[in-house]
Amino acid sequence: MAGRVLIVAGSDSGGGAGIQADIKSVTALGGYAMTAITALTAQNTEGVFGVHEVPVDFLRQQMELVINDIGVDCVKTGMLHSGTVIETVCDALDSLAPSVPIVIDPVMVAKGGHALLEPSAMGVLKTRLIPRSTVLTPNLPEAELLTGMEIRDEDDMRRAADLLLSFGPRAVLLKGGHMDSHDVMDLLASDDGIEVIRGPRIQTRHTHGTGCSLASAIACGLAQGLSLTRAIRRARSYVLTAIGTAPGWGRGHGPLNHAHTVRADA
Repeated sequence: MAGRVLIVAGSDSGGGAGIQADIKSVTALGGYAMTAITALTAQNTEGVFGVHEVPVDFLRQQMELVINDIGVDCVKTGMLHSGTVIETVCDALDSLAPSVPIVIDPVMVAKGGHALLEPSAMGVLKTRLIPRSTVLTPNLPEAELLTGMEIRDEDDMRRAADLLLSFGPRAVLLKGGHMDSHDVMDLLASDDGIEVIRGPRIQTRHTHGTGCSLASAIACGLAQGLSLTRAIRRARSYVLTAIGTAPGWGRGHGPLNHAHTVRADA
């Protein structure tokens, strides 16, 4: 089935989110993961304690070498912490992979509250990167930052999804996991309208890297030729099981069980 996914994102030393979660998710779903690392973070389940930025010329070199040699079927972006980084990524994609589908996870704040996007980078994110996305996958706090709206119910989600769609992405998957509700409701918005996707809510604190994992799982599906709807539904099912079978490690927000698709007797 394969599917070559280039992940442009930051590293998580705790292994639960970022590049590490991305690689695990793509691999678990039968794809081939490649990376261009934007930053190194020192973090665990309790939070982010340090960020070391990768020089942008080295970031571009990673992207060029991978794309020119191995090729790419889908790109997934995660932590792009500055306007300069976003500009570098967009310039590289414009010249190296202009027609390749892109899944954009607009990472802004870590689970523990640490800011992962400089405030000055918001405009570049909205004007350069988001308009080129195949699907944008914000959670509710990210959507609030992008739109300036307060999102408290389904009607708010619908208005926010419409506004996000006006920024230029082909589709928006607005994730409702942060909403206080019995189940989890996501909205998939495109020119065809809005589709409501519901699923069970698992009561657990072990949800570190959920957004990274979902976006990478979607990117893997697109790289393998699935339609966007099929890629999203498979990704949501994969992440739901990964949350439900999380190992329970760490004192804070623990990692998922990314390897649940791998047979023990394989």
